[in-house]
Amino acid sequence: MQTDAKALPNPGAAHAVVVGGGTMGADVAVVLTRAACRTTVIEPDAARAAALPARVADNLETIGRKALVSQLATAASLDDVDWTGVDLVIECVPERLDIKQALFAGLVQRARPDAILASNSSSFPISAIGQGLATRERMLGLHFFMPAHLVPLVEVVMAETSDEARADALIAFMRRCGSVPVKVRQDLPGFLANRLQHALSREAFNLIDRGIASPEDVDAAVRFGFGFRFLAAGPVMQRDHAGIDVHAAAGATMYPTFCNDDHPARCLTERAADGRYGMKAGEGFYAWTPETIAAERARYDRLLRAGLDLIAPELPEIQP
Repeated sequence: MQTDAKALPNPGAAHAVVVGGGTMGADVAVVLTRAACRTTVIEPDAARAAALPARVADNLETIGRKALVSQLATAASLDDVDWTGVDLVIECVPERLDIKQALFAGLVQRARPDAILASNSSSFPISAIGQGLATRERMLGLHFFMPAHLVPLVEVVMAETSDEARADALIAFMRRCGSVPVKVRQDLPGFLANRLQHALSREAFNLIDRGIASPEDVDAAVRFGFGFRFLAAGPVMQRDHAGIDVHAAAGATMYPTFCNDDHPARCLTERAADGRYGMKAGEGFYAWTPETIAAERARYDRLLRAGLDLIAPELPEIQP
């Protein structure tokens, strides 16, 4: 669908509302405020709302933009926002379809007709969230990746009813916020990046189930093997480096042997069933203590930031 939609203002002239002040909502607020976008986070939990400014300020300080926390405000409910000046809404509420549908129904009643309504859902298509609502042409998926203020990618996802001009306007807006937006032209489950990620994971966990490789060796193979190259080039560019003929020949041999299960691997379902959920439970594929969790999270954050420094020359410039 294509219309002559009103373009989003530049971030420095825009007002965005983030609904939900949890981990993702707080990180999205960093992405917006670093580009001087006036940002209101709607968070009904008073303690969580009170903690937001310090959290956002700390992350802005790491990039020398702490003063921009002045662009941040909080509100307790939709009714506490002056919707006349809101240009963009980003939903970051819990991953339940009924909650998201109810929220969007309320947003349609409150937001200006030209305001873009976006959902950060990682699993529900925007077509399902906006089903039956008016003005679905302005509804888009805007899927960030945790931690959103460090991982540059954001997916702009279109439903069949989404207006492409609005999608393009949102892409331009996010690029000015310093993100790397990609357009996904159909709201398939998992969109783009998670489909790629889960295709890899299906094979990885199947190899663990079959006893072909240990969890530790799977992690090593990705981190220190082909995954190490992904910082420099994606899978398409890598084929041009290596030779498409070479890849096609290798694929003809390997593809018939790949896992094509339509359900998660046994090593995942067993852990999900018996409570071995990972760090939050003290055990997943690895054993965890408060000390090892803290050390691992520090290592993870340090390497993400180091990787971000390496690719910084290729990232969009923040342009308020």
